Amino acid sequence: MTVLTQRMREELVRRNYAASTIRTYLMAIEEFRRHAQKRLDHLGPDDIRHYQVALLEDKKLAVGTVALRISALRFFYLKVLKKYALRYELPYPKNPKWARRLPTILTPEEMTRLIDSAKNLFHYAMLLTMYSCGLRRSELCRLKVSDIDSQRMVVRVERGKGGVDREIPLNQKLLETLRAHWRWLRPKTYITKHVPPTLFDTALPAICSKRAQISGPSRSSWATGTSRPLRVICTSRPSSYEPR
Repeated sequence: MTVLTQRMREELVRRNYAASTIRTYLMAIEEFRRHAQKRLDHLGPDDIRHYQVALLEDKKLAVGTVALRISALRFFYLKVLKKYALRYELPYPKNPKWARRLPTILTPEEMTRLIDSAKNLFHYAMLLTMYSCGLRRSELCRLKVSDIDSQRMVVRVERGKGGVDREIPLNQKLLETLRAHWRWLRPKTYITKHVPPTLFDTALPAICSKRAQISGPSRSSWATGTSRPLRVICTSRPSSYEPR
């Protein structure tokens, strides 16, 4: 890590940016440096313009992905180097609302097959928890054993999106599954047992992708906003599931 990237990391940390955002921003800056083949403090408007064009025309990245890279560059030049005049050299790519695509929603049958394809109780419990509670990946990775309240039948999510806590109804099927998961692995703090939250956050997409390939459907989006199908899945599955 160079002196400038270290300064950028410190600026991100003291502004309390999320760890995932810090990693993404630092990787974006390093990619920009490799593309230009120059020192970061020697890069100017021409280098920025050529980089943006390369992202859209050569690499053909999605507009949202390019916008994230631009956010990293804007932070670096404005907050770290204090080069405020470069603000106008870092425009966000146009992303009209009508061009945004709706997510592809899995049917209840497809979601059931996906969860059924779990190779062990640990994967099964994580997939079922994510779907039944509509959790984001980072929220699942930070979920603790103490967050499962079987007396009030709720799951407590701490520091969710926007740093806001919330409580989610806990259905009986998920409670039984989490109890079986606890009896098997005996997690003490996080329900992910011995896997650190940051490591599991990285591994989870691969687990989901592999289960999707095995279960049949080629769709990759997750229907976290469809509460009715999730309820169907969590109440209609058989009650027995033994670790394999």
